[in-house]
Amino acid sequence: MSAIVEKERSALDRILDPFLDCLTPEVARRIASVRAGGEITALLDTLAEKNAEGSITPAEREEYELLVTAVSWVSVIQAKARARAAG
Repeated sequence: MSAIVEKERSALDRILDPFLDCLTPEVARRIASVRAGGEITALLDTLAEKNAEGSITPAEREEYELLVTAVSWVSVIQAKARARAAG
């Protein structure tokens, strides 16, 4: 793991861990089980395809990047919630 990635992970841990420490195991399990709805998944698929084809508009690219960032954050939070739920 690169030093940059390790620093980013450390920063995320410092931000998220106190928040996640407040979760009961049940709430942590519920957070870990949340899935994006079909509408969001379809939108991400459409924007990803347009991006790959080079036909994405600037507004669509902005929305796509925002969604990808949000999905990344949710994935990190869910991974931490799974760990919290496990014990």
